[in-house]
Amino acid sequence: MKPDARDRLIEGTRELLWERGYIGTSPTAILARSGVGQGSMYHHFAGKPDLALAAEQRSAALMQQQITDAFAREGTAFERISGYLGRERDVLRGCSVGRLTADPDIMADEKLRAPVRETFEVLHENLQLTIAEGVAAGEFADGLDADEIASTIAAVIQGGYALARAAQAVEPFDRAVRGVLSLLRASART
Repeated sequence: MKPDARDRLIEGTRELLWERGYIGTSPTAILARSGVGQGSMYHHFAGKPDLALAAEQRSAALMQQQITDAFAREGTAFERISGYLGRERDVLRGCSVGRLTADPDIMADEKLRAPVRETFEVLHENLQLTIAEGVAAGEFADGLDADEIASTIAAVIQGGYALARAAQAVEPFDRAVRGVLSLLRASART
């Protein structure tokens, strides 16, 4: 079954936001990417901001589901964190949600910023809970601050994307992930 015009508009916009950001995503580009007519766009959405919000919400929901699924798996805290960090991703393309933080129009608009903020909150919460479980289970050192380490891991992920994109190579991302995992492993109780 072919997706309806509304769905094609959302998916086309989602892809363009990931590639070009909000500023670089014109209504003309959206129509060309989604393969629908101009009337269809304005039939389903009041304008570009409403369509961009729907696209962001879809990207955020997909990413939040990936996060939740990764941390719901069986295994130790280290295994779940390692599994999330090592999951398959298009590193050179960057994070579909995280890249939006570089867009001034999105960051200036609370409604457009909300899906980004909420996604990072979901990641932080899952990391924090998993780290706290690891501390409680004796897997990590007692003094490990789950809140701070969760923020560090999230920063390593986003920074790893930036390093990889700047180098146009996956290795800087992989090196950052290996580094943060080494730090976690070093905090393990002996």
